[in-house]
Amino acid sequence: MLEPQYEFELDEAFAKIRESLQGEDMEKFRSDFLDYHLYDQAQIYLALAPEERIAMYNYLSVNEMADMFEIIEEDVESIEAYLLEMNNQYAADMLANMYADNAVDMLKQLKDERIWLYLRLMPIEAAKEIRALLNYEDETAGAIMTPEFVSIVANQTVRSAMAILKSKAPDAETIYYIYVVNVDNVLVGVISLRDLIVNDEDMMIGDIMSERIVSVNVNEGQEDVAHKIRDYDFLAVPVVDENNVLLGIITVDDIIDVIDEEAVSDFSGLAGVDVEEQSENPFVAASKRLPWLITLLFLGMGTSTLISQYEGLISDASILSVFVTLITGTSGNAGTQSLAVAVRKIGMQDDEEKNLFRTILSELATGVISGLVTGVTIALVIGVWKQNFILGGIIGISMLVAITVANLAGSLIPVLMDRLGFDPAVASGPFISTFSDLTSVLIYFNIAKHFINTLM
Repeated sequence: MLEPQYEFELDEAFAKIRESLQGEDMEKFRSDFLDYHLYDQAQIYLALAPEERIAMYNYLSVNEMADMFEIIEEDVESIEAYLLEMNNQYAADMLANMYADNAVDMLKQLKDERIWLYLRLMPIEAAKEIRALLNYEDETAGAIMTPEFVSIVANQTVRSAMAILKSKAPDAETIYYIYVVNVDNVLVGVISLRDLIVNDEDMMIGDIMSERIVSVNVNEGQEDVAHKIRDYDFLAVPVVDENNVLLGIITVDDIIDVIDEEAVSDFSGLAGVDVEEQSENPFVAASKRLPWLITLLFLGMGTSTLISQYEGLISDASILSVFVTLITGTSGNAGTQSLAVAVRKIGMQDDEEKNLFRTILSELATGVISGLVTGVTIALVIGVWKQNFILGGIIGISMLVAITVANLAGSLIPVLMDRLGFDPAVASGPFISTFSDLTSVLIYFNIAKHFINTLM
C-alpha cells in the first residue's frame, strides 16, 4: 500500500504530466517526466488514458520507454494492450532495447503472429538472442536467463579485464560477477568486481579467479535455480549447457519473481482459488471458482451420505449429532496445518527419502500429541458440561484419532503427489478439509457405536 504522502506526491506529478501532454509541450513533459524515478514513471504511465499514452510515444525514445517497461511488466496482468497502442516498429525497437529475458517474458504473452512480426522488425542481433530464449521450455533456467553478461579469459591481466568490463557494463544486466571462459566459451572460473578492484592491475585473472563455480544447467527447473541462489546468497548464477558452455546468467531480481510466482501458485492451491484473479466482474470471478466448489460439493455429499448410514445410531443417541461439526472442523484445521508444513518442506527441496520419511513421522507424532491434548481437554469440558464422562470420552478419543489421521493425510498426500509428478499444492486446503470430514465422521460414529449401550 502506498504511503499517504507518497500517494499525494504521485497524484501531483500525474497532474503535471497530464497538463504538459494535453498542452503538447514536449520539452516540459520530458523535463518533468524523466526527472522521476523509473517506478514513478511507470505508475504515471499506467494511470494515463490510452490517448495520452499514445502522445507519450512521440516524446520518449525507445531506450527511455524500454527502461520504464522493465518496471511495468511486473505490475500489469497483460502487456499486450500497451504494446498494441504503439507503432509496430516502435514496439519492436523498444523490446529490442530491453534485457532479452524481460523482452521474452512480454513476448510470451502475445499471439504467435504478433511475436514473429516484432522479431522481423528488430535488429538481427537482438532478434537472434530473443529467439534463442523463446525456444527454451517454460519455467526452466533457459527461459529466465539473460545473455547480457560480462565474460573474460584467464590469460589476461586485471587491467585488461577492467577495460573489457567498462566497455561491456552499459549493456550487461549485472557486473558484480565476471565469468572466466576459455577459447571454446567453456566456463572455467568466476571473479567478483571487488576482486578486480582490490587486486594489482598486473595480476593475471587465472591467479585470482575462483575455480569453484556453482552453476545451473539450462534445462534445470526455475524452482531449483531459486533454491540454489537462496542457499548460496548469490546475486547471479551462470547458466551452462551439458558441455559446460556458458550461455547466460540468472540474476536475483528474476529469482524474486520466480519465488513470488511459486508462492502465489502454492497459496492458490491451498485456497482452491487463483489469488491473482484480477476480474472485478462477479460472473467472471464466480466462473473461475465454481469448478473447485462443485467438485468439493460432490465430495462433501460423500460426508452426508456417510452420516446417513448412521441414522439408527443417531436416533438412539441424538446427542452424538451435536458434536459432529466440532470433530470434523478441528480435524480439518489440523490437516490443513500439516498440509502447509509438508508443501513448504517439499518446496525447500528436502526431497531425500529420509527427510520425507522424517517429515511424515514428525507430522504423525505432532498429530498424536495435538490430538491427545485436544481430546483430553474436550473430554473434560463435555464431561462436566453434559455431566456424562462416557460421552466426553467418546468425543475425546474420536478427536485424538481424527486429528492424527488428518495430520498423516496432510503430510502424506502432497508427498505422494510430488512423487507422481503433480504440484503438491494442488492437494489444497479445501480438499484436505473435505477428506478429513469423511474420515473423522467414520472414526467418530464407529467409536460411538462401541459405547452406544452406555449412552442410552
